[in-house]
Amino acid sequence: MTIELFRDDADLNECDAIVTAVDGLAVQLDRTVFYPQGGGQAGDAGVLQLADGRTLAVADTRKGAEAGQILHLLAEPADGVLQVGERITARIDSARRQAHRRFHTTTHLLCALVPHPVDGCSITAGYARLDFHMTEPLDKEALTAGLARYVAAAHPVTTRWITDAELDANPQLVRSMSVQPPRGSGRVRLVEVQGVDLQPCGGTHVNNTADIGPVIVTKIEKKSATTRRVVLGFAAANPSGA
Repeated sequence: MTIELFRDDADLNECDAIVTAVDGLAVQLDRTVFYPQGGGQAGDAGVLQLADGRTLAVADTRKGAEAGQILHLLAEPADGVLQVGERITARIDSARRQAHRRFHTTTHLLCALVPHPVDGCSITAGYARLDFHMTEPLDKEALTAGLARYVAAAHPVTTRWITDAELDANPQLVRSMSVQPPRGSGRVRLVEVQGVDLQPCGGTHVNNTADIGPVIVTKIEKKSATTRRVVLGFAAANPSGA
């Protein structure tokens, strides 16, 4: 099992770690700052730096077949390069992570503006989207203005943990129809945008809505009779996507 440092500190961009397994492109560590794809959010990319200064590019991060496994997927095989027990530095692509954090927090604001269940989600460095289970139309300009108000209001964003039993006693906290909170560990992570939104979520977020910056609704689509898709983008794009 890998210690998930990103759960409690999304600002952490690197950490020292020990290699616990190497299998072709997949490397496992005893601890990591790399977020694995899940909950609609894309996995982190970055590098693993060896003690001699060489770096191995991490193209993606995914969950393993067993609970608690995190696979750092390299751009090229590491067999014969990395050894189990070796100490390395794991360093994420901070610009990619920051884009994920900004978009993921924005989706929580969008949930506050559109009070309907979510039945699809995708969060990348270039865009984010939420699919809402609803039939009525949505207004792109009104949603963009609502997001801007929440960003300007500078709401703190915090996390805390509750037990599985506490979540069962408060089922209204779960907004997603397609991705259910992970159970089995005995606790569930809540993300709260203070005064705006509270729901289970394992992703990475900014510390304050002001950190999101300019964001807009780029498209609203009717995907089915009961699904409306809202696509988000950054209002002021830059080469890093953040």
